[in-house]
Amino acid sequence: MTELAAFVPTLVSVGLLVAVTVSVLWGFRAQHIRAPGLAILRGAAQLALISVILSGVITSPAFVALALLIMFTVAAVTATRRVVWSWKSFALVSSSMAASIAVTLAIIFVTGAIPFTPRYALAMGGIIIGNAMTIATLAGRRFTESVIDRWDEIEGWLALGASPRQSTRDLARGAVYSALIPSTDQTKTTGLVTLPGAFVGAIFGGISPLEAGRFQILVLASIMAAGSITAVMIIAVLAPVRVRPAPLH
Repeated sequence: MTELAAFVPTLVSVGLLVAVTVSVLWGFRAQHIRAPGLAILRGAAQLALISVILSGVITSPAFVALALLIMFTVAAVTATRRVVWSWKSFALVSSSMAASIAVTLAIIFVTGAIPFTPRYALAMGGIIIGNAMTIATLAGRRFTESVIDRWDEIEGWLALGASPRQSTRDLARGAVYSALIPSTDQTKTTGLVTLPGAFVGAIFGGISPLEAGRFQILVLASIMAAGSITAVMIIAVLAPVRVRPAPLH
């Protein structure tokens, strides 16, 4: 009962934060005003479930691998739906994310920067998967929106004899840059503007600030590397546009 009572302030706080989120968006008459609130509630339920599951399997390589596979699948599906759902798009997003995650984790563990244990594999894998998902979404949506907004310009280049890739070259490069802006800003302001969750959590867990800082810079470098690979691979395939894309939802 004592442990359950300790969650009461958290539940009240989360409930009030959800109410503030929905109220502000409703007052502004924004679209899909319930989406952020529902996302918080869904995230809370999923965290509760995964906390119970991981407490018993975090040391098992097989279960950790299964957990990472589930995380990756959900992330790839989510990113694909944010751009445009099709099995072809899903194959593009999932393969780009998989390549970026594999390269990044291989560098981290092969160099010995972090021990290759189920605990660290789950922690680093989960962080990188989540950020690769976000960057995949931003890159795909930014490029598609740019193509839609500047379609007349693209048609003009095509009429002058430019190839589909040449006609969208600047838009493609701009989409990659835009997709990486949040991660870039987070990285360059770490310690001055923000204290990342991995850093704070490591300190609260008893690790020295120096060791926590070493872990955090590996996290940030991994996010940038995985995000760059993901964004470039996705945009490289999307860039040769021959037909105007359908509007995004």
